[in-house]
Amino acid sequence: MPLLISDVVTPGTLARQPQPVIPAAGGLVLRPWKDEDAPAVHEVFQDPLMRRWHHYTTESVTEALGMIESWRAAWAGEDNAYWAVADEGTDQLLGRAALRHVEPADGTAEVAYWTASAARGRGVAPRAVAALTGWAFESIGFHRLELTHAVRNEASCRVAEKTGFALEGTKRSALLHPDGWHDMHLHARIAG
Repeated sequence: MPLLISDVVTPGTLARQPQPVIPAAGGLVLRPWKDEDAPAVHEVFQDPLMRRWHHYTTESVTEALGMIESWRAAWAGEDNAYWAVADEGTDQLLGRAALRHVEPADGTAEVAYWTASAARGRGVAPRAVAALTGWAFESIGFHRLELTHAVRNEASCRVAEKTGFALEGTKRSALLHPDGWHDMHLHARIAG
């Protein structure tokens, strides 16, 4: 059946190019994942705060490497895109920024992120989210980016607010965490 509208982002736009390195304010860089990141990723997922807000973990450096391999492979599939957030000077892993649930034809995706415990409170997440959002809108042409977080995760709410993601509502009992079902805030930004 023919569509009455054109694709917002032509499918294949991401996969046809190498995953870019995206500079972020304050000496940060969003870069593709490397095998050498596996020990740091494993360490991040041992943090109790990460275990509170995420559904998955890694029990070994080998499992973390498998996770990294899947993050790298996701670029070609255009369903998700994951970047390591690193210090530009030292290449120390500080976090992750991602576009999940990418729908090129609709021009939509969900922004996701986490920070290593040593990087928290230093503005890493807002700078990474701002850089990724700018790239998604300006370089690729997305129209709408969403950001969701557990209502009780006040730090993530502050990241959304600092980066211009307007609160649109609450998705009741929307995501199962290890401690039960969580209500989720839905924030969004629209291009322009």
